[in-house]
Amino acid sequence: MRRLLRRFQTLPIRARLSLLVAAAVAFAVAAVSVTCWFIVQGKLYDQLDEDLQKAASIQGPQRIGIENALATCTQTPQTTYNGPRGTYSQALTSSGVVCLLGNSEGEVKITDADKKVIKNEHNGRGIVRNGSTTDGTPVRVMTTPLKLQNQLTGETSNAAFVVAVPLKGTQNTLNELSLILLLVSGIGVLGAGAAGLAVARAGLRPVDKLTEAVEHVARTEDLSVRIPVEDDAEDEVARLSRSFNSMTSSLASSRELQQQLIADAGHELRTPLTSLRTNIELLTRSEETGRPIPEADRKALLASVKAQMTELAALIGGLQELSRSEGQRGERVQVVSLEDAVESALRRARLRGPELTINAHLEPWFSRAEPAALERAVVNILDNAVKFSPAGGTIDVRLEGGVLTVRDHGPGIPADELPHVFDRFWRSPSARALPGSGLGLSIVARTVEQAGGQVTLGRADGGGTIATVRLPGAPTPPPDTVGAR
Repeated sequence: MRRLLRRFQTLPIRARLSLLVAAAVAFAVAAVSVTCWFIVQGKLYDQLDEDLQKAASIQGPQRIGIENALATCTQTPQTTYNGPRGTYSQALTSSGVVCLLGNSEGEVKITDADKKVIKNEHNGRGIVRNGSTTDGTPVRVMTTPLKLQNQLTGETSNAAFVVAVPLKGTQNTLNELSLILLLVSGIGVLGAGAAGLAVARAGLRPVDKLTEAVEHVARTEDLSVRIPVEDDAEDEVARLSRSFNSMTSSLASSRELQQQLIADAGHELRTPLTSLRTNIELLTRSEETGRPIPEADRKALLASVKAQMTELAALIGGLQELSRSEGQRGERVQVVSLEDAVESALRRARLRGPELTINAHLEPWFSRAEPAALERAVVNILDNAVKFSPAGGTIDVRLEGGVLTVRDHGPGIPADELPHVFDRFWRSPSARALPGSGLGLSIVARTVEQAGGQVTLGRADGGGTIATVRLPGAPTPPPDTVGAR
């Protein structure tokens, strides 16, 4: 059985559907055919039983004829009682002697059930059964009890009246019906299998298209393939096709972003690497030729190398952050205190801009995010404020109702550059001389969006830039997180 099941599971879907449809129809047809056969058999036997009941009804003269036959019981049909033609009529004495009656076609084999009728073991009721004659002819038999009185002695005795009709015609009818039902069932099953195959082919045609599309994508890596789907189609195949189209669109977008990221990263890496190579070549050539570089120039070269290394490290860190998948991030998401994240970022900002005045007003706010990523996003915002603030300037930081604002008093961002501030590797022409990789605000935007919030950057009234971060959450942590920090 297991081997058959395994073999069935290895068949194509069309074959399996066709076999399942054929099996279901075969089961239904078999059930209907068997039920029909038994119903017809019951009706035919009921008709035979009615005929036997009529033949077994004994009137006054017929009873006298049976009594006379029993008085002179022989194995030759006696004319003292003439039953219906084409039937088997006989009487059975209490001693088990069979007396054939007039017009009887032959002798019916007596069973123990017939003898029990004489002994009144059926509460005075007769029995109906299938039997056979002594020459093997199948018959339908009805045995009814008789109570006879001897006219000479007045004594009563028990006997039985047995009447039977041939079953040949009924059996022929049932055999013909069986043949017809078998033929119709076979045609029905074959037709159902063919119909199932046709339905499977029609129903799986969209699956064939989907398979061809998947094979084409696997063979050519062409993610522009789309499967046509009707707008009003809501079946499983249509949903699968839409999901495939959505998947290929996402993959194509991801590939495009990946290629763009690689191209931009290569472009951004080229500048610091070229500068590093030039400075190191100068230092190496000085050592090889024995011509020492003036101390001031040597310190400047080493400082430049250190700055370029720092820029490369920041660039590589930003690229790693942007390349992290959603699955890697989702494992670390938890309820985070935005107030704590801002306070930690403020400590780092004060170290980087000791000459600046940073005013902070923070209120509690809890949101679901990745703690390290959220703190890094706030640090990036404050770094920008520190970088573009004039010496001795002021930075205002406020956290109220889940809205974080960071305002500096620097030169501000031109209006035509605002749409590009969150693009990867984008840097303002006026800021390209300053250290940075152009990834800081991109990381901020991604982190805030992943936390379900929004971030904007705009010109502040009175000059400078104001960054606004809105995160969903509440001023108090959820009950199940209290004490987990």
